Amino acid sequence: MIKRFGTKRAKLLKRRLVEFAAANALEELRNLPKARCHELKGNRKGQLSVDLDYPYRLIFEPANNPIPKKLDGGLDWTKVTIIKIIGVEDTHE
Repeated sequence: MIKRFGTKRAKLLKRRLVEFAAANALEELRNLPKARCHELKGNRKGQLSVDLDYPYRLIFEPANNPIPKKLDGGLDWTKVTIIKIIGVEDTHE
């Protein structure tokens, strides 16, 4: 990771991966300091991100089958227990 992303981003990425592994459900990541875990919009609908070092984010999507939904059709964060990592990106490009 250090070779590809540099020391700072690799350290933050490793921290986020450890946080994901420790969580019982995606909902637990909402309150992590400086994570800003949130759903993406537009052509990235269905994906989520957490902050690394600005402007880079770790992009992922729920991988439960089926994807847990609330009655209103929104993502049920309390039931997402599996994710698929998409990559590390600047989503503002």
